[in-house]
Amino acid sequence: MAHSPSPYRERLTVSWWAWPAGLLLAVLMAAEVHMGYGGVRSWLPYVIALPLAVAVLVWASRIRVTVRDGELHADDAHIPVSLLSGAEALDPREAAAALGRELHPLAFVVRVPWVRPMVRVVVADPADPTPYWLVSTRKPKDLLDALGLPPAR
Repeated sequence: MAHSPSPYRERLTVSWWAWPAGLLLAVLMAAEVHMGYGGVRSWLPYVIALPLAVAVLVWASRIRVTVRDGELHADDAHIPVSLLSGAEALDPREAAAALGRELHPLAFVVRVPWVRPMVRVVVADPADPTPYWLVSTRKPKDLLDALGLPPAR
């Protein structure tokens, strides 16, 4: 039998380079609107575009993966660890296959494109039609340790 799960917490933030790229894109878009206008219309695009870019980047970084109180939480979904039968880490190549040709139509997927490794968690609840969860994580080994499940397959 698996040991009791330990707490785990991870926030799937966007990569560091997305911040300068996103802000630069916002400035370029504002500059396009700004060209040819004077007065208020010259600085208003910057006042709108830069906070909007920051809001989009913060929103994209909202996804959290946690194991707490005996439950696995991925974004807004959660499932008791006692209803899981196994888990395995997937490297980026295996994750691509799991999201492509191997993907079950009823699988639950929490994927963010900037985090390539994933964990597959097998659901053992007979009342749940979901066969498994696929969850993006930067630290698959830590998540597997926190779940305390036997290897899947």
